[in-house]
Amino acid sequence: MVGANEVRWLSPEENDAWMSLSWLMIRLPGEIDAQLQRDSGITFFEYVVLGSLSMSPGRRMTMTALAEYANGSLSRLSNVAKRLEQRGLLVREPAADNGRVTEATLTDAGMSVVEHAAPGHVETVRRFVFDALSADQVTDLRDIGRQIAVQVDPQRSWPPNAGRAAP
Repeated sequence: MVGANEVRWLSPEENDAWMSLSWLMIRLPGEIDAQLQRDSGITFFEYVVLGSLSMSPGRRMTMTALAEYANGSLSRLSNVAKRLEQRGLLVREPAADNGRVTEATLTDAGMSVVEHAAPGHVETVRRFVFDALSADQVTDLRDIGRQIAVQVDPQRSWPPNAGRAAP
């Protein structure tokens, strides 16, 4: 039995797995971000925002739902949405059914950016992640990711669908 103040040290296998995961958490986002910025002039977070809107009914979502879907704070999303709005890629306006709620809508120009960015992004993800894995490992990766996500934030589920605007 482990005491309340006793450290539960990692086993050699756990430490090796943790070091591999840590390296990925630091390195992979930078590689994905660099490819998107180089090829499309957008950050990974901007791509997630625009891509989320592109797959949403009517290409719109409430800002709250979009922040949850993009896994960012509402203030971070607001700052990014302001920049994207200035570039003509999305518009923000009060929801038709509730003026206290703000919706973001992807513009045609924003859809063009997503359509231009998607092939290079998918190829980068495929090259760095999926080309290295078997079909069983892809399933394991999905399951492991979901299990860890529940430990990190038990209140959320994936994919978050609550709060999506109707078409």
